[in-house]
Amino acid sequence: MPENTIEKKDAVSQNVSGVDSQAAEKSPVQPEGYGDVVIRLNHVTKQFKLFKNKRSRLLSLFSSRVNYTINTANDDLTFEIRRGESVAFLGKNGAGKSTLLKMITGVLFPTSGEVEVYGEVSALLELTAGFDPEFTGRENIYLRGHMRGMTDDVIKKYEDTIIEFADIGQYIDQPVRTYSSGMKARLGFAINANIEPEILIVDEALSVGDAAFRKKCRDIVNRIIAEDNTTLLLVTHSSAMAKQFCKRGIVLYNSKVYFDGDIDEAIRVYENDILEGKPAPKPKANSILNQ
Repeated sequence: MPENTIEKKDAVSQNVSGVDSQAAEKSPVQPEGYGDVVIRLNHVTKQFKLFKNKRSRLLSLFSSRVNYTINTANDDLTFEIRRGESVAFLGKNGAGKSTLLKMITGVLFPTSGEVEVYGEVSALLELTAGFDPEFTGRENIYLRGHMRGMTDDVIKKYEDTIIEFADIGQYIDQPVRTYSSGMKARLGFAINANIEPEILIVDEALSVGDAAFRKKCRDIVNRIIAEDNTTLLLVTHSSAMAKQFCKRGIVLYNSKVYFDGDIDEAIRVYENDILEGKPAPKPKANSILNQ
């Protein structure tokens, strides 16, 4: 696919960041021989064109002679994630973690390589995105459900649970434009975490709200993992949180997979190599990718 086509798709996708892009689509049929693999990345690279200003970006739509630089957010990523796995993505800011998750959700498209996802995705990325500010909280529950391709009857089954979990009182029937940022985040988490996803993607969303609400968030994620055999992908800067929820860790460094393996070893690599600024020039020999 031509690069300019991919970039145009990205521009459209970024406008709906945080909304499940697979909402109105059925999950693709899993090929034979994949077993319980639900996510597969094959030599995935994601690059962005960086322009000096908005004028240059606009001119680039009409001319190929406009100067720009290339930023490689993800570089040749290859790995598989199986059903029921809990995987933490670790790395410094700018390592490409959030871009990777957005490609898995379908919000972004890879510049090259293949991203395959087999299962319904619920993404706790930008919790307040996708709300209509003029709709009430209750109406936005149905709006988000419809975006996922759910019928009113199915949404109604989850409505009371979502409202109880969000715990925003009478504001549930007030326009979302009257909400504080915390209230919108609570409602966003409540919607995404209570609809029985097959693949749950969390990007620091467990830190929203007060201590009591954060505990509820952690409890429901633990329940989802334990009872529903849901696949969990977690991006966090907290080693303690990664260890609490995940058994596998993937460390990203300079946009590449630096380590992929047991969560305890992943945390050690992240803290001792990456945070201390002493990364080896190549991935660790005991990385899953090198076995």
